[in-house]
Amino acid sequence: MILTAHQPVYLPWLGLFHKIYLAEMYCIFDIAQYQTKDFNNRNKIKTNSGDIWLSVPVESKNHFQKKLCDIKIINNGWNKKHFKSIYLAYKKAEFFDRYIGDFERILIQNNYVFLSDLCFDILQYMLKAFAIDVPIVKASDYNFTGYKSALVLDMCLQLGAEKYIFGALGEDYADESSFNKKGIKIFFQNYNHPQYKQMHGEFLPYMSAIDLLFNEGDRSKDILLSGNIKSLEELCEEI
Repeated sequence: MILTAHQPVYLPWLGLFHKIYLAEMYCIFDIAQYQTKDFNNRNKIKTNSGDIWLSVPVESKNHFQKKLCDIKIINNGWNKKHFKSIYLAYKKAEFFDRYIGDFERILIQNNYVFLSDLCFDILQYMLKAFAIDVPIVKASDYNFTGYKSALVLDMCLQLGAEKYIFGALGEDYADESSFNKKGIKIFFQNYNHPQYKQMHGEFLPYMSAIDLLFNEGDRSKDILLSGNIKSLEELCEEI
């Protein structure tokens, strides 16, 4: 079984969906520590005045002692502002009508208490929109132990993984020899960001993946995978 994992993130970028597509199981790593000024609670969209951040306000006091699954949202009307920003940014996009109602349902009709629950529902919806069907588990439902590389290894062992996909930054801390000793092969994703039809002037990469969905709709999955490994067979050859 090929496993990958990532922390909960708000309105994820394309690279996360590529990594999940390559796996046979995805673990939402909601036991990691919340990081300020990271992507746990924010990401960018492109507007007619350039890229802007959409940040979910959270109770971050003593966040060094909190897991991501315990981080609460400050419900001060942020969701209406985010929805308005998305609406105005993409109202002239080709596939606006297909997706805007679902984002209204998620952002406006639900009253989330925990950041991880919001991120989970957005992730599930966007995976469906990209036609990516991979089983999902939550780290908080298990008792993984260790630190950094050892923690990932313990997750692999408990979930029965034979192969594990790290993000590119995993090369900075992964102890490959410890995985080899347990018979687990590891792979480091190197995502090549595609260009696609995008509104509002010059192309800007690294936006939230909703930018691709609103602009390209049914073409999104092929664009997401373009220029990258597209199958488990290719992945195994790389490993």
